[in-house]
Amino acid sequence: MSLPFAFDSLLIYAASGPNVFTYFGQSNFAGKVVILILALFSIVAWTVMLGKHLDLSKLRSQNLRYERALSKEAQLLALDADRPGKGSGLYYNIVREALEAFYRYGGAVVDKDTHRATLRMGHVENALQRAVAEQIIRYESKMVVLGSIVTGAPFLGLLGTVWGVMDAFGGMAGAGSASLQSLAPGVSGALLTTVMGLVVAIPSVFGYNYLLQNTKIAVVELENFASTVADRIELEAQAAAAEA
Repeated sequence: MSLPFAFDSLLIYAASGPNVFTYFGQSNFAGKVVILILALFSIVAWTVMLGKHLDLSKLRSQNLRYERALSKEAQLLALDADRPGKGSGLYYNIVREALEAFYRYGGAVVDKDTHRATLRMGHVENALQRAVAEQIIRYESKMVVLGSIVTGAPFLGLLGTVWGVMDAFGGMAGAGSASLQSLAPGVSGALLTTVMGLVVAIPSVFGYNYLLQNTKIAVVELENFASTVADRIELEAQAAAAEA
């Protein structure tokens, strides 16, 4: 048998035999509603996964560009607190919050009072902690939606299956006849909801774990960057006080 003939035969069999649309037609009303809800969940899950991936990639690119630009600055405290250099993104926001906190506590860079300098750095570190927490919320946005779909889709599919099988057996009992031919269509339609639930959940769980890992890495990098900014501000302030 040639390959084109075998492929044509497979297409004819798929078109003539039972398929997903046949099973959908055999589902009860509750099963059809569940399948439509799961189809909506699938669209939402893919939208969230693709959007989140693009968002993380964009933020990482912005952060790397600004970090490279900041490494070329000789003095971090010489930057404008309102606009600390050219850039955008989460790292840019972190530096801006740190500089604003530093100059909010004291107008000048040099502070010879050790106690005041310690309080000033504590003020800066608190501002950095708040800024990091706010940026973490942005990193973790929409992950709850994706996690809910991962958890809920299989159970929703199972609910549709149990409901469909219950209806199939109830209809068979009401008709007073017990045969495989009368039971099979209802059961196959009911099982479609479980299949649909798994189709939604399986790619979603892989996407969720991938995005979660990238989010954790980004959060650690953000915290490390904030710590580096705090150290750099403190060292530059100490150096300026020693030279004064």
